Amino acid sequence: MALLEVDDLHVSFRTADGVVQAVRGVSYRVDAGQTLGIVGESGAGKSVSIQAIMGLSQGARVSGRALFQGRDLLTSSPAQMRAIRGAGIGMIFQDPLSGLHPCYQVGWQIVEMIRLHDHEISKDQARQRAVELLRLVGISRPEQRVRDYPHQFSGGMRQRAMIAMAMALNPALLVADEPTTALDVTVQAQALQVIRRLQETLGTAVILVTHDLGVVAHVADEVLVMYGGRVMERGGRRTLFFASHHPYTEGLLQSLPAYAGGRKRLHSIPGQPPSMLDPPPGCPFAPRCAYVMDKCEEDPALEAVSGEPGHVSACWLRRSWPPTP
Repeated sequence: MALLEVDDLHVSFRTADGVVQAVRGVSYRVDAGQTLGIVGESGAGKSVSIQAIMGLSQGARVSGRALFQGRDLLTSSPAQMRAIRGAGIGMIFQDPLSGLHPCYQVGWQIVEMIRLHDHEISKDQARQRAVELLRLVGISRPEQRVRDYPHQFSGGMRQRAMIAMAMALNPALLVADEPTTALDVTVQAQALQVIRRLQETLGTAVILVTHDLGVVAHVADEVLVMYGGRVMERGGRRTLFFASHHPYTEGLLQSLPAYAGGRKRLHSIPGQPPSMLDPPPGCPFAPRCAYVMDKCEEDPALEAVSGEPGHVSACWLRRSWPPTP
């Protein structure tokens, strides 16, 4: 059984302008110790899908299944979800200031989170654990910095503190929602290195949500490409980078300097993402696709496109697998 298995997830919001269909039939699985990268443009539904399974999409209409260690997160009560968040699933948010209270010491916040889930641990033991965690994520002089407030930390240090808090109870799954967006390139690499080191040490599975394929290239085992609230392509990291099938994946890759090779200019994807108030019929990427054809007015299903296990694509372009007899 997979550690997390998401099946046919739908998330919609009722607004003054109509119903926003943010996520439309997303399915994936994450095994213990695996890293899944979820990529796509802003508005693709990446963060909303994660917030929905974590019980953080207030006011949304959510359907489907999200089995974590055999328990359906979508039907769990608020009390059950509070017990799962932190102890079973740790979460790192895009902006560390949104997860750290500005009026409390960083160490105090880590201590309170630990004691909330572990009622037998003493305050001194929890404080010592907080110091160890800050040292583990690479914060120097943790015995002193544990008494500092969030504004006394740099952006990279705040993100490391959030990683320490998320890993405090050794969760089986770590969800990182755009954890490097607000950081410069050097600090990004440091934060990713911390996550990877913790994963190797503790065997934690990771879901990394990002719009940056370059980040995914360094850490992910499997990649899920989302667009218009749907999965466009899914497969192993090397398969997605060297044998991608969907035109949207190709467009994302061609915007990377490393993928461009000797070209003088990078390619961009023309047009704009679709409005989720009124998604286009058929393939959501068709209005921006260079290979669009009449068949694209029909809805393509995720189907196998190569001999690699788990490599699927939602596109009507000719598939190279299974081979023609």
